[in-house]
Amino acid sequence: MIIYGVINASPDSLADDSIATTPEAAMQRAESLLADGADAIDLGGQGSTDSSTVVDWQIEWSRVEHLIPAIARLNVDISIDSWRPEVVSRSLQAGATVINAADGMQTDEMWKVASDFDVPIVVPFLSGPNPREMAHVRADPIEVMIEFFEARLADADRFGLRSRCIVDPGTGFAPPDWPWEQRFVYQKQVYSNLDALRQFGLPIYIALPWKDTAQHEELLDIVVEQRPDYGRAHYPATIRDTQRRHSII
Repeated sequence: MIIYGVINASPDSLADDSIATTPEAAMQRAESLLADGADAIDLGGQGSTDSSTVVDWQIEWSRVEHLIPAIARLNVDISIDSWRPEVVSRSLQAGATVINAADGMQTDEMWKVASDFDVPIVVPFLSGPNPREMAHVRADPIEVMIEFFEARLADADRFGLRSRCIVDPGTGFAPPDWPWEQRFVYQKQVYSNLDALRQFGLPIYIALPWKDTAQHEELLDIVVEQRPDYGRAHYPATIRDTQRRHSII
């Protein structure tokens, strides 16, 4: 699994130690993540959690503008995690090398940006236009995801970009009012059935569980056994340790 270590340039991330708001702090965080087993960096300037404040795209861009060139000096891939075409385009021009499309690539504007740059595109499942406006998934989530990805990949075909897409079941997102127990059941069902998403013949990307609880550990065990191609991790060393326990590395 290729691991993208998380750097949050948004000050309201739930994972305090992932926050870096200056180039110096971002470099220090990136170097630590890489030393702990990450292969690349995922950077975002807009929080997607229930408690985060939504800012306009200019503020989001200002948060990552100077961090991207600093991290790029480490010569590793940098994914930009955003649902705004303006931020994604500017980030790719500044040195980001992967689109982590927090809007699920649901607009032609995002596909047009992707067309301008020869980079991979992480396409996460969303049940709304962005992570802050998601609705409950009341049907079988895998069936809903398959329908979603069929539609998104049809969009990709219009732009000739299917081969660059990476499928993400979007388990890092959930409707804002979901209690943890409901999220746990949902995520366990999705993680246990990831093979269903392999029908598209594309790599699979997962936002890996990171909190230190028995349920999060259970989820991590399940998803590591599914051998996704890519993972997004706050604590790469924990992921590598879990892989070793399952004899995957």
